[in-house]
Amino acid sequence: MRVYAIADLHLATVTPKPMTVFGPQWADHPQAIYDRWCETVRDGDVVLLPGDLSWAMRLPEAMQDLGTLTALPGTKVLLRGNHDYWWPTAAKLRAALPPGMLAVVNDAVRVGTVVVCGTRGWLTPGHEPLAPDDERLLVREAERLSLSVQAAERLRQPGDTLILMQHYPPATSPYPPNPITRVIEAARPDLVVYGHLHGVPVERSMRHVNGIPAHLVAADVLKFTPKLLLETGGQGRIGG
Repeated sequence: MRVYAIADLHLATVTPKPMTVFGPQWADHPQAIYDRWCETVRDGDVVLLPGDLSWAMRLPEAMQDLGTLTALPGTKVLLRGNHDYWWPTAAKLRAALPPGMLAVVNDAVRVGTVVVCGTRGWLTPGHEPLAPDDERLLVREAERLSLSVQAAERLRQPGDTLILMQHYPPATSPYPPNPITRVIEAARPDLVVYGHLHGVPVERSMRHVNGIPAHLVAADVLKFTPKLLLETGGQGRIGG
């Protein structure tokens, strides 16, 4: 089993939203994602989708976007992004999702020997401190992440790989500690994946959280090709 990740699909089957405002590379981007996904991912693999999946405003509309992913190879693990306004309660979402599509909502999922936890995240302090409202939301997201990590520990078995995914990056340059990074450091996952950032070269992105590998997997950064994170087989092998 191989584990891939790609965030920020920004699908718009029902709610048109041209992504070319972010650059010409986004022209016909859904088809590029579908084509490269099928070239890369096989049945039996897992694809993590950390947020900004659909521009829809309601679940029935979003399900048309998610439906286009259903036929693609692999088990899909979803996480909410800041633009996923359609995202309902966990119970409603899980009742609507088709087979082979899972969601992390203040908890964790286990697929094979891989356990996935995470949360949306929020803005984090960088060179400047956060406004009080943003600080409050960041603390709330850290609490949700802590709940998700606890759920992952209950699922995790010896030899499992723990992946922590967020939509927002865990920290902002120059990467001072914040409530999210403290939870990550305490949990010590095998790796972290995140999206949200567009047009940011990988070499300028956050690559580690206190030594824990971190991967920016926004679709345009990956040229719309899911990124290989690891390949299981006995001991998990972390991909580059």
